[in-house]
Amino acid sequence: MKYRIYLDNCCFNRPYDDQSQLKIYLETQAKLHVQSLVYEKKIELVWSFILTFENSRNIFNAKKIAISQWESLSSYFVEKSEGIRLIAKEIMTTGIKAADAAHVACAIAGNCDYFITVDKRLLKYYDTRIIICNPIEFINHIEI
Repeated sequence: MKYRIYLDNCCFNRPYDDQSQLKIYLETQAKLHVQSLVYEKKIELVWSFILTFENSRNIFNAKKIAISQWESLSSYFVEKSEGIRLIAKEIMTTGIKAADAAHVACAIAGNCDYFITVDKRLLKYYDTRIIICNPIEFINHIEI
């Protein structure tokens, strides 16, 4: 089975965080491993309009360019739609903020098996339509 995944903006930015903290370092290494699996076409990456939008607002041009290159390696792009808005609105009723809800909604609409994030609030959110986990948990879940 080839897994379909969605990495949110926090996850894409994890390698640029302070790596002196062990948890951040381990999440970074796991995230880089996940990206290598995408690059090797062992798993499918889903990209979305909200990833493009959030990344476009990155004030660090080198980071913005590096992250945007992953769009070309994605197997599916989720466009903005009324369906996404409705799913996001439903998710927001649980206290999840709009942009984060849009990411989860895009992952659901993109038929992802996993939503991978390092955002503590999102990791507490549960949805029967998708597995939400951090990169380390994802690596522990899969067998490739």
